[in-house]
Amino acid sequence: MTPVTTMDGEDARTALGAKNRFDYVIVGAGSAGAVVAARLSENPAVSVLLLEAGGADDADEIHIPAAFPNLFKTKWDWNYETAEQKHMAGRRAFWPRMKGLGGCSSMNAMIYIRGNRADYDSWRDDFGAEGWGYTDVLPYFIRAESNSRFADEFHGSTGPQHVQDRRFTHETTDAWIEAAVAHGLKRNDDFNGAEQEGAGRYQVTCKDGRRWSTADGYLRPAAQRPNLTIRTHAFVTRVLLEGTRAVGVAYRAEGVEQLVYADGEVVLSGGAINSPQLLMLSGIGPAAHLREHGIEPVLDLPGVGENLHDHPVTPLLWHSRDTSDLTDFSNPARLMQWKLSGRGPLSSNVGEGGAFFASRDGLAAPDIQIITAPTGFYDNGLREPLAQMITAGVTLVNVASRGRLRLRSADPAWKPELDPGYFSDPVDLAASVAGARRVLEIAREKPIARYLDRPFLPAAMTGLTDEDLGEHIRAWTQTLYHPVATCSMGTGETAVVDPRLRVHGIENLRVADASVMPMVPRGNTNAPSIMVGEKAADLIREARA
Repeated sequence: MTPVTTMDGEDARTALGAKNRFDYVIVGAGSAGAVVAARLSENPAVSVLLLEAGGADDADEIHIPAAFPNLFKTKWDWNYETAEQKHMAGRRAFWPRMKGLGGCSSMNAMIYIRGNRADYDSWRDDFGAEGWGYTDVLPYFIRAESNSRFADEFHGSTGPQHVQDRRFTHETTDAWIEAAVAHGLKRNDDFNGAEQEGAGRYQVTCKDGRRWSTADGYLRPAAQRPNLTIRTHAFVTRVLLEGTRAVGVAYRAEGVEQLVYADGEVVLSGGAINSPQLLMLSGIGPAAHLREHGIEPVLDLPGVGENLHDHPVTPLLWHSRDTSDLTDFSNPARLMQWKLSGRGPLSSNVGEGGAFFASRDGLAAPDIQIITAPTGFYDNGLREPLAQMITAGVTLVNVASRGRLRLRSADPAWKPELDPGYFSDPVDLAASVAGARRVLEIAREKPIARYLDRPFLPAAMTGLTDEDLGEHIRAWTQTLYHPVATCSMGTGETAVVDPRLRVHGIENLRVADASVMPMVPRGNTNAPSIMVGEKAADLIREARA
């Protein structure tokens, strides 16, 4: 693997003495930020600086698909935790977020899902995000994608982001799919094609059985360009403002504050947590809240940090029989197989297959996603496996509940307070209960039932009332790692950026990441974040033309 050429420590300070001005300064080398930096640097006439708080993506666990949970609560993880969730038995939810090149595309489960046509049309029609309807964003999904199987009106085959059929699929994954079909769901071989509903295998953001992050697809080719500078271990603390005009950013490197300036624009791509936090630390946000922390408001922008929401997923687990568990293959022989060929069980992304369906009649699009795994995955995979198991995760993908992000201190090193308000809208719990009940029915179909020995979580799965299922959901639901909307795009009262991703009321400052999504898409958010980066780059280039 070719390392990305970066600078940190003394190298960065030496370079800074010679040059601290760039046309574009981008904060965050994640799913969107890496894309923006790579695309803007295609123009040799402009200079681009990409700042990343974490380090290079040089750990084996990043590149081995099945190993992604091993990154949680390590130096690679921002290791966030939510406020106590009133509707989840007062529990706090662990929120892992990658700190390093590629951002969460270097830590996620690699499931390639774009969401539903209805999501993007809703962004346009319900939130005023003109230019972000499905037909507007589809070309950007296609431009980004290099799909190993599909090349049609929905897919690209020459883009930087590799998407492939997984090289290893466990027998129980296909058994789940067959059971879902037997239960009445249609088979779907392409969740990103004409229709989303149905059951099938997930495609993954991998190449040759190895994770393919935006660091791989975008930064490595671009890093050789003399007009792109990438600085790691650069913790950005505030946006530099002259009045209401962004002129650069301040960042810490080895405990020393550095200033860099943008002659063109500053682009925040820190994600749904870091981008709104940085705006607030810079005096852009709800004025009264900023003053509580001794921050003098530059612009009273009430929507910063509002609308926080996420996909909640509830695990259902069974002890398995007459089959293997993915953890059975965590051994030196299988590691060597993967290193030599990119094949074998370690090329599994754990969440191998699943389905989309509506929890009730009358919905315009699916609101439930199922993710199945040939192992016991609960509590974010942080618990040691007790025995061979099989998991089905019931995920609510059309979320009504909303929360917010707030500062806990004016010190940038303090983590903000995160309150996604899980299940604060009763419709979410009702939909999750209905989704869980349907999964329990699918589990009784012969193709998968033959592998299910006895229930593990919950301990009993027969005779469950809706109240029983609700109690299980409140006790065990966790994040699916998809927070969005804290710098929401549109024209409403809580909008933070306009449809061109410019921060309302501030010149030369944009946000390009999952925080601008006014509503979470129906599915995993990595592909949509890459799309945002692609479209953002075009919007920025158009402004310069």
